[in-house]
Amino acid sequence: MQFFQAIIMGIVQGLSEFLPISSSAHLVFSSNFYKYFAKIQPHTVDINQEVFFDIMLHLGTLIAVLIFFRKDIIEIIKSFYLGFTQKNYSDKNFKLGIYIIIGTFLTVLVAYPLSPISEKLVATPEITSVLLIVTGIFLILSEWYNKKYLNKKDINIKSSVIIGFAQGLASLPGFSRSGFTIASALFSGVERSYAARYSFLLSIPIILGASMVYPLASIDTSEITNYNWPAIISGTIVSGIVGYYCIKYFLKFVSKFSLSIFGYYCITVGIICAIFFTII
Repeated sequence: MQFFQAIIMGIVQGLSEFLPISSSAHLVFSSNFYKYFAKIQPHTVDINQEVFFDIMLHLGTLIAVLIFFRKDIIEIIKSFYLGFTQKNYSDKNFKLGIYIIIGTFLTVLVAYPLSPISEKLVATPEITSVLLIVTGIFLILSEWYNKKYLNKKDINIKSSVIIGFAQGLASLPGFSRSGFTIASALFSGVERSYAARYSFLLSIPIILGASMVYPLASIDTSEITNYNWPAIISGTIVSGIVGYYCIKYFLKFVSKFSLSIFGYYCITVGIICAIFFTII
């Protein structure tokens, strides 16, 4: 793990974790591009250190989303406490918390069986490129459908199940988590800015569990002392800072503009990377 590589990966993670462009795909692409142009041989790469660094990058973006939505999280926790102690289940934040739990359960139910496939796809950037193209098409279609049939529904049990299922599918590199969850919400008739906000809140347990706790179980802790910690810490801090401002400005963007631009971006990048990685 090189310092410059860590900074690049931190920026990529901070931007792509919350934008609907697939952070997993961009980490796969940037890592492979860097190794190719820096002429890093595959046999010299410390796979365990790269996995650990990926976990730390997700820690950075997790802290970013926790800080940004701290008020929302506190309100949901308060509503849960009041709901169960006073048997008041009608509060909107209580319902939102229930929908996040339902969505998370569906995500795990779908993502866990797909984990062996996800791990293999990390080493196949050309297939990841194709999945990124699918993400782009899904985003464009969801915007078209939402504009035509929008009736401004709130999140409900049905939509939380659909969105949770979509987030589970997005465990495959190339399928954007935020892209799939927001697009699924748009297909369910949810207003765009609210869909994005729900998507970010839904990401918290998944980033914590699937992207950090689960991979940590497979890490050989005896090797950690030999890792390039200055590079790892720097990359983590960068991912957190970039992630925070990405959330802030993306929410402003999504309240005024269509997500189709990200769809066209995913299709373009997917085609270019599919050609590049197939050739090399």
